[in-house]
Amino acid sequence: MGTSRKARLYGGMDADERRSERRLRLINAAIEVYGEVGYRVATVKAICEAAELTERYFYESFANSEALLIAAYGHVVDHLHEEMAAAADAAGDDADARLLAALTLYFTRLKQHPKPARVFLLEISGISPAVDAVVLDALRIFSNILVPMATDLRRTDKANGALLSYGMVGAVINIARRWVSKHYLQPVEEVVATAAAFCRVARGEANTPRRPDLRSV
Repeated sequence: MGTSRKARLYGGMDADERRSERRLRLINAAIEVYGEVGYRVATVKAICEAAELTERYFYESFANSEALLIAAYGHVVDHLHEEMAAAADAAGDDADARLLAALTLYFTRLKQHPKPARVFLLEISGISPAVDAVVLDALRIFSNILVPMATDLRRTDKANGALLSYGMVGAVINIARRWVSKHYLQPVEEVVATAAAFCRVARGEANTPRRPDLRSV
């Protein structure tokens, strides 16, 4: 039994762990390559070279380049959404404080990590229906962070509230896309204030006092 176990181990990892490690290396390499040259120009060969793996290992984990793009996108947005949700929860129960905390985390991370930001915002558009479906699901999660199910926006009219919250998230993402494509010209605080102002209007809170002060978030 012990000998069999040892036979399956290499460098402290069994076969499944090694496959998972190679898959993650390819995802991280793809984010780097897409961030430098763009998805449409990136090749499997370039990504494998960046991951220091042969192409046979690419096809061990991914059916094609589109599957890798989806995995890279998911890797980026899942972690970002987790951080945004945690930031909102840490801000307490006040809806405006939660909004500001989530948006501040979002725009801060985009600026701190420009290559994943390019994958998340610029490289994912218009690839295929399969990719669009993944993006739509991510929009739903983003929407639930910015507009929790308990808010008046969702309670008043479930169907219209859902549409409005999706539209609000789309506006935030378009603000982010413009900001990233223009190389982060405005400070994070200004972009957060712009996005938050739009969200307040969408929620019918244009005249609600702004709280807390952005500098305290």
